[in-house]
Amino acid sequence: MINNDVLRSIRYMLDLSDGMIADTCALADPAFVVDKADVAGWLRKEDEEGFVPCDDRTLAHFLDGLIVHFRGRDESQPVRPVEKRITNNLVLKKLRVAFQLKDVDMHDVFDAAGFSVSKPELSALFRQPDHKNYRACGDQMLRNFLKGLTLRVRGA
Repeated sequence: MINNDVLRSIRYMLDLSDGMIADTCALADPAFVVDKADVAGWLRKEDEEGFVPCDDRTLAHFLDGLIVHFRGRDESQPVRPVEKRITNNLVLKKLRVAFQLKDVDMHDVFDAAGFSVSKPELSALFRQPDHKNYRACGDQMLRNFLKGLTLRVRGA
């Protein structure tokens, strides 16, 4: 899924302003500075003038910032390095951590979007890529998860 689409979905879900998105990125790493003008470019549609593609590093900082915002920073643990490559599975995993979703909650989110996922299917999404039962998360699955999570956060 395109990083800009993920960013737009989360922005709508949480009703974030451009400044809040920039601040959220800074929560993960204060040295990573995001300008509000950059955020405005990321939130535009692909065919609009001023569209700027959101790179993996930026989305990783934003998702890590969401985790810090909702769960707080664990000072006893060393700061984890930001991922260089973002996959749909990683987006799903980071949102699961940020919103503190258990397996039951994940199934409820998918069901709210009208997208049924079995228990083995769900657990396969969170396995390591080299595991024999690993399953890549497709764009449709991530879109439905974001839709269901939006319904859960914003209400029907």
